[in-house]
Amino acid sequence: MFFGLSIGLGIFAGNLVSYLASSVRPRGWRITQAMTSFPAFTITLAGFVLADTPTFLIRTNKHEQALRVLRKLRGHNDVMVEFEDLLKATEIAEQVEAQNSYRALFRKRNAPQFMMAILFPLFQQFSGNDAIVFYGPFLFRAAGLGERASLYSTLFTGISVLVGSVISIFAVDKAGRKTLLLLSTLIMLFCMVAAGTIFAVGIKGTVTRLSGAASGFELAIVCLYLASFSASWGPLAWIIPSEILPQDIRSAGQSVTVFTSMLFKFVIAQTFLSMLCSFKFATFFFFAAWLFLMAIFALLFVPETKAIPIDEMVDRVWRTHWFWRYFVTPQKDGGSKLASVEMKPSFDPPIPAPITVHPGGT
Repeated sequence: MFFGLSIGLGIFAGNLVSYLASSVRPRGWRITQAMTSFPAFTITLAGFVLADTPTFLIRTNKHEQALRVLRKLRGHNDVMVEFEDLLKATEIAEQVEAQNSYRALFRKRNAPQFMMAILFPLFQQFSGNDAIVFYGPFLFRAAGLGERASLYSTLFTGISVLVGSVISIFAVDKAGRKTLLLLSTLIMLFCMVAAGTIFAVGIKGTVTRLSGAASGFELAIVCLYLASFSASWGPLAWIIPSEILPQDIRSAGQSVTVFTSMLFKFVIAQTFLSMLCSFKFATFFFFAAWLFLMAIFALLFVPETKAIPIDEMVDRVWRTHWFWRYFVTPQKDGGSKLASVEMKPSFDPPIPAPITVHPGGT
């Protein structure tokens, strides 16, 4: 969840730089472009001092170094229990990776996790959030605000993203993932329909800009939408896949999630302006239709994963779900695949009873 908060801080910082640089004419845009080099330079420097993860060091047989890094990360020396868990988890991962995790993604028993790894980032992008974040100033200018006022309005949207991120941090483990998703999706759906209606009613005929009151209402609607997204689909589209993917397909599933998100982020960024010029206010109804599908998805197909350990996810979530249970075959021993990898019999199999031969038969 703090990952989402950090993104919100970055969005707000970018909007603030754009607003301040807009007063420097005619080269203010060069300042905004140059400022992007500072985070990139910082990341580059951090790459030289950032330690490798303990898991990576264990997998490369550098156990002593892994233990030192783990103690440094935790700030104390009492890390042996966690270190042993990492050793065990790494051993399991090496066993299951030999089975080709990408091929395992397409097995029937992994269908629920595979669909979640695709649908969550897909819905995240088609919710319309990135379109508003990328082209917020353009939308506000179309709503009747001036150039500088449009940039100023993006500061409010940046604050809204931060507020939504903070709300999600405190609500995700209290309200639960499913409740937060469903409630926020309904709010986002209302906001998209309201925004499209305002543009449809306010801009028609010879009227090309919204009135002052309508522009202010439009800004409030957009801020409410962004706060709702930042409290739900923004972070949860990453959290839920990471919670439900089993060990044998975890790396492959996470890579599918990232690839799907980046692919459709690119599609939305390249097509939104053309859609807005062609469809006009109907663009908002296009995203509203996707939000309606997202609400149905959250209501019927997304299970609650709050406080459920990953090794109990199959038994407590997928086998009890009304739809996904048909894809998860029952285990004879009642355990999950991960449990079957971890647990090894500590006893000898029972010896069959001796056969007694009686006169005239067995």
